[in-house]
Amino acid sequence: MKSKSKKHATLELVKLCCRALDDKKAGDLRVLDVSGQSSITDYLIIATATSDPHLRALRVELEKVIDATQTRIVGIETSLESGWTVVDVFDLMVHLFSADRRAQYGLENLWKDAVEVSVAKLLAVAKPKTVKKSAVVRRKNAIVQG
Repeated sequence: MKSKSKKHATLELVKLCCRALDDKKAGDLRVLDVSGQSSITDYLIIATATSDPHLRALRVELEKVIDATQTRIVGIETSLESGWTVVDVFDLMVHLFSADRRAQYGLENLWKDAVEVSVAKLLAVAKPKTVKKSAVVRRKNAIVQG
């Protein structure tokens, strides 16, 4: 079983990858927690590209994001006009598909026992903590009186 801090670090990488894919307009973005079903990875990210150039752009953006975290990419599998690219980051695997290839391979159906992670929650930016107004007023009063 993986340590809690390692699992947290992997989830942070999942968030970064999802944000990058969302920013580049990847379609039907889904995240599956397969840690209970797989011995080789913890998370799958599945996304759809609109064209071959879009598929390449998504892969390039993912590489930049992953490299920026100094995480090692184990491998990238793609072939010209295959409509499917896999980026393997060991605890995380990203599958980028053209729409027809995604429908053909149906990874979501293969991993139907996995736990789906809410992409909306992953993409949500944490709200900064707000200071209560009364505390701000007390500080201002202390400065004025002091």
